Amino acid sequence: MGESIKSIYKPTNPQKYQGDSRNIICRSSWERAFCRYCDLNDNILRWASEEFSIPYLSPKDNRVHRYYPDYLIEVKEKDGKVKKYIVEVKPFRQTQLPKKPDRVTKTYINEMTTYAVNQAKWKAAEEFCLDNGVEFKIITEHELGIKSYGRGKSNKVRTKTNKPARRKGR
Repeated sequence: MGESIKSIYKPTNPQKYQGDSRNIICRSSWERAFCRYCDLNDNILRWASEEFSIPYLSPKDNRVHRYYPDYLIEVKEKDGKVKKYIVEVKPFRQTQLPKKPDRVTKTYINEMTTYAVNQAKWKAAEEFCLDNGVEFKIITEHELGIKSYGRGKSNKVRTKTNKPARRKGR
């Protein structure tokens, strides 16, 4: 996922934020980009980040846990109607079933566990949305306009507006 730099987002339009606008925590550069989008987009009427939880049954331990969706947004659609969305920001690869390698590795087991937990969370979110007239969306680097290169911890992230830094001596 984008750089894993935890930061606090300071909104330009704090009146749009539903919660404590002085404590909007971004867990990655991708979440920070989405916060900025919500804050500055006139069609986003209200938004919140990790301000509520949804219970889900974890496949890891078969116990109920709390899932805090990344965002709840209220959007004025093109037709003028107002619609609510629960939005989760995730790397595209975490939304896909991992390919089984010839030899099962710790990496593969971790990827499968992450995938299974995400699926359980998202199933609970979809059920919550159906019950509450909200739509669930998963936003990846594709929707954010971010290109990822490489795999795992060494991902280099580049947005449409910047280029990767050049190494010295090249």
